Amino acid sequence: MMEISGCIARLTDKDAKAACRYMEQIVRESREDGRWAPYFTGFAQLLRHKNSLVRSRAVCILAAGARWAGEEGLEAVMDELLLHIADEKPITARQCIAALPEIAAARPRLIPRIRQALESADPGVYRDSMRPLIERDIEAAIKAIV
Repeated sequence: MMEISGCIARLTDKDAKAACRYMEQIVRESREDGRWAPYFTGFAQLLRHKNSLVRSRAVCILAAGARWAGEEGLEAVMDELLLHIADEKPITARQCIAALPEIAAARPRLIPRIRQALESADPGVYRDSMRPLIERDIEAAIKAIV
């Protein structure tokens, strides 16, 4: 495996299709085993990236790797990850909301925190065209979290 800086470079590449394919590979492999766990903190740094597509990729990777990240690793990024329920870009918010049930399944101890964040989310910050979609996403995520 390459150094984290190489991974970050591939995930932030201007070729969005290539970056997305790489993210999909990491997500797929993260669901199989913990080979990407050592990079968890590096991937979490992408939650602060200026590009919303990169933030979305980070959310997907972190959710897929939640079971392999140590309790402390996931705890350290949860507040920041949950902020993306209300990301400035609605597509990133939707990706985050959709990823939360996977995190909850991997780390049941976080369910109350995740549910509270979803229940207190304000979809009213989005345009009228996006608000109903985000409201439905939130409802579906809450139902999926057992």
